[in-house]
Amino acid sequence: MRGYRGIKYTLFICCYVFWVFSSVLIAVGIYAKMAKEKDVVDTLTVDPALLLITIGSLMFLITFLGCCGALRNATCLLKTFLGILVLILLLQVGAAVLGFLFTDMVMERTELLMIKAVVRYREDWDLENAIDFIQKKFQCCGVQHYQDWSQNQYFQCSETNPSVEACGVPFSCCVPLENQTVLNTMCGYGMQQSDADAEVFTVGCLEKIVSWAKNNLILVAGLTGALLLLEVCLIVLAAAQMSWIKRVKHREEKKTIRKTDRKDSLWYPAFTDFDDE
Repeated sequence: MRGYRGIKYTLFICCYVFWVFSSVLIAVGIYAKMAKEKDVVDTLTVDPALLLITIGSLMFLITFLGCCGALRNATCLLKTFLGILVLILLLQVGAAVLGFLFTDMVMERTELLMIKAVVRYREDWDLENAIDFIQKKFQCCGVQHYQDWSQNQYFQCSETNPSVEACGVPFSCCVPLENQTVLNTMCGYGMQQSDADAEVFTVGCLEKIVSWAKNNLILVAGLTGALLLLEVCLIVLAAAQMSWIKRVKHREEKKTIRKTDRKDSLWYPAFTDFDDE
């Protein structure tokens, strides 16, 4: 009995922690969504707020099934929870294998997605902050090159562009000065027309991110392995609780059958013939 309680409440606590975390994701996503301008066109691929809401909602539903199934000993909910986790695990493994086999295609898709984010830079506050964070963190600019910012209508380098940021790059591309205390948000103006090697980062973010992943391969593999291990543990816990519940039900059914047989033996004498109805 202690073993069953350990399995049950371990599964419940794990699901409850992720359920709370998913609620926080949904709340943050909704807050960010409401803070935006209403006329902004949102897409799941480049909208961080919408992405948070979607991921949070999926986590909320899955962990809710796990919490209720574990706490109420509901085999139906546990089966659904187990099936969804197995499906997610298989999809992750399949995506990893396909990504390894078709690396060039994955890189092309990633590049197109990043270019799409560059084009929508000024249209979404959350996306703008995310791009600025990545460029400052990895000391990069653009996707493949800092001149990729010419694909954005505000930074497009053409004579017909009326923007004051024309032929420029975002401030997050600028090389920080020593002992700089005041942020110069205009440091990237006109950098696409000048020799910007000493003033802005010229290497694209795609190359920088791939290089960081290769240099920190152990960390990336460890985080990925930890996530997969956690999913496997939840699957094992859910399967163990279901097995325990089925074993107890089977035992109770046997006891009921034995009691019924004993009562029948008291009421009906041996070798009694019964007419088929």
